[in-house]
Amino acid sequence: MATTVNTAFNEFMRDYVNLPSTQVTQARASRNWLVDQINNFPSKHADFPDLYTGKHFGFGSFARSTKKQQLDDIDHLICMKAKGVTYFDFLGTIYMEVPDGAYPFTNMKQTDSSYLSSVKVVNRFVKYLNEVPQYEKADIKRNQEAATLQLTTYPWNFDIVPCFHTAPETDGRSYYLIPDGKGNWKKTDPTLDKARVSRVNQNRDGNVLNVIRIMKYWNRRPTMASMGSYLLENMILDFYENNESSQWVDWEVRKILQHIKDRIYWPVYDPKGIQGDINTLSDDQKSSIFSRAYEDEERAAEAMN
Repeated sequence: MATTVNTAFNEFMRDYVNLPSTQVTQARASRNWLVDQINNFPSKHADFPDLYTGKHFGFGSFARSTKKQQLDDIDHLICMKAKGVTYFDFLGTIYMEVPDGAYPFTNMKQTDSSYLSSVKVVNRFVKYLNEVPQYEKADIKRNQEAATLQLTTYPWNFDIVPCFHTAPETDGRSYYLIPDGKGNWKKTDPTLDKARVSRVNQNRDGNVLNVIRIMKYWNRRPTMASMGSYLLENMILDFYENNESSQWVDWEVRKILQHIKDRIYWPVYDPKGIQGDINTLSDDQKSSIFSRAYEDEERAAEAMN
């Protein structure tokens, strides 16, 4: 039993917040095994797209090491070769033009259109994921932009997202093009999110990851409206871009509660420069979060005093 505040926080982080290291190792191994199976699809199935394996990329909280208990999902981008498919951006929606001969994408076009259907691409992934023997009892289906495997052998699911990787555009940037959940595509670049987390954490002596995880734990308690994990993560990173940190999680929690209270009504801009303001919470949700952060920050201050 803990006899000091520091020991108590360390035990709390170990038992309730941080993922067990053995589970992280097991999850990474299972993810890598699944990606290897997908990489074999083109050689087994003529109607499956050729893959650009060098651009596969793990994204989401698990990949950024900001996931708290319980581990419920693992996200991975699987990159395809374009085969002559081109794209254009119209008001933030990406349309992908399929030329003649760009097989197998010629069989995955939208009805009465020359545009590539992201729904049909995801469904092609679902079709062959169902044939992976070890996952024959899994519930595999399309979930918006991903092929989701709801496993029986592990407590986590896999979200497999098919994508393309662009050549540098006129601004010099390359993007991942992923399904938008509506049949077309959208831009993203999770490499920037992962690099930002790593950079900020290193600049603050490795103290930021624990703060992100414990605040995600706080965010999920049923005492207030919850904000999206990505929004909360970026609010915390915004703070540590300009503020020092300590190794004491309890001190950092108080500072972040104050930051949330002060900034919850403000815009929070996508660090990738793609989505704009990601703080899309309603006024009622912001008010609920403000009140909870205000009360908990006061409790933290009282405890420290």
